[in-house]
Amino acid sequence: MADQTKIQHLGIIMDGNRRWARSRGLSPSEGHRAGCEKAKEVLKWCREAEIKILTLYAFSTENWRRAKSEVNFLMNIFYRILTKDIKELHKNNVRVRIVGRKEDFSEKLQKAIEESEKLTENNTGIILNLAINYGGRQEIVDAFNKIMENPPKKITENIISQNIYTAGLPDPNLIIRTSGEMRLSGFLMWQSVYSELRFVKRHWPDFSKKDFNDALADFANRQRRFGK
Repeated sequence: MADQTKIQHLGIIMDGNRRWARSRGLSPSEGHRAGCEKAKEVLKWCREAEIKILTLYAFSTENWRRAKSEVNFLMNIFYRILTKDIKELHKNNVRVRIVGRKEDFSEKLQKAIEESEKLTENNTGIILNLAINYGGRQEIVDAFNKIMENPPKKITENIISQNIYTAGLPDPNLIIRTSGEMRLSGFLMWQSVYSELRFVKRHWPDFSKKDFNDALADFANRQRRFGK
């Protein structure tokens, strides 16, 4: 039986970049830049903690409604990660996967996604899922549309799990959300039914190693009964 105190899959809702920037009199772009650097730190902490999968909620399907300048800045960050930072990630044996509706991105970004996933697909270290243009309801809709291309006689939980964006991966053991909001906002709706939740008041760029370790220690002390 698997060790229930060990985190195999960690999900993080990286909330508060803009509020962090606003509190310092900075632009939203500076907040997103700081948030990106924090994500790199947290990936390192996860590797040190031997967590096998890290899923970061980076851009939701609703985030397209933000100012065009902010959206463009975020798209440029994603492109840089997938064309420049990907070299270091590949060197460190990280497998990168994009979780979300890829077809809505520019052709340039779609190509970068395809190439980065192909480059790292055989890496055996931590899996880094970047949830970009992700929505939990949209994921389930897309799963059903995929299933209906070759409809089975009966829909089962297993069939749905085989057709969601994270097919083949275990569900998250723990989900952390920063910046004080106490909701999941559609993050991994299908996968999170038995995930433990941890809410941190600190904005994402200020998320510390102590916050990370405290979350892991709290998880290890919880009794997970799974309805039994």
